[in-house]
Amino acid sequence: MAGLKIRVLGSGTSQGVPVIACDCKVCSSNDNKDKRLRSSILFEKNGETFCIDTGPDFRQQMLREKVKSLRGILYTHEHKDHLAGMDDVRAFNFFEKRPMEIFCSSQVKEALEREFQYVFLGEKHAGIPSIHINLISNTEFYLPGNSKVIPIQLMHYKMPVFGYRIDNFTYITDAKTVEDAEMEKLKGTEILIVNALRIEEHRSHFNLKEALDFIAKVQPQKAYLTHISHLFGTHKEIEKMLPENVGVCYDGMSLEL
Repeated sequence: MAGLKIRVLGSGTSQGVPVIACDCKVCSSNDNKDKRLRSSILFEKNGETFCIDTGPDFRQQMLREKVKSLRGILYTHEHKDHLAGMDDVRAFNFFEKRPMEIFCSSQVKEALEREFQYVFLGEKHAGIPSIHINLISNTEFYLPGNSKVIPIQLMHYKMPVFGYRIDNFTYITDAKTVEDAEMEKLKGTEILIVNALRIEEHRSHFNLKEALDFIAKVQPQKAYLTHISHLFGTHKEIEKMLPENVGVCYDGMSLEL
């Protein structure tokens, strides 16, 4: 099995951290691990590089990580903090001379067509992203380079959301509930990244207790929390709340399987 490399592009919630105009302890922190862009990851497999979600910080994340090649994008769901940066794929179109491969549900496709209408009008020039949409359902599919991906169906309150398993790594964000049949797909996960918004309960996201209960069911070797709000605490404070096999994502963190 070829190696899998993962980089955390962003580990924050929809507003990011710091939040605009907020002077709370977390937003005022000088610790770089408390500077959280919108949630996204980059992964490299079989010589190809992909990312999961393109939030409003996509351009900044690509520049920070010095990404020179991007083969495709997997979308979890259609909320703005997960797809707003899609327009910036045109830089990759220009340098790599190919459309960007998009893997998404029909709901995400509809959102892209609505929010980036100009992309779908048939005009072709450098100012318009070139994309190729691959519709996916709740069954495994393959990426360029022949990497298998297993979608995990989750619910984000009433909205269907996909998590993704690549090899024995699973990435989940914006989850609140998971059916037993989907839990079966997680068996054997060695590294898990999962959302944990804050300590208090939230109607559409795991809170800390729910995330830890979920991790205990999956039983990965190591788990990391992401999609973290400024209401949760500082990075150092969150670390003190966690069992030994659970860590906290931070922007720029690298993992390898």
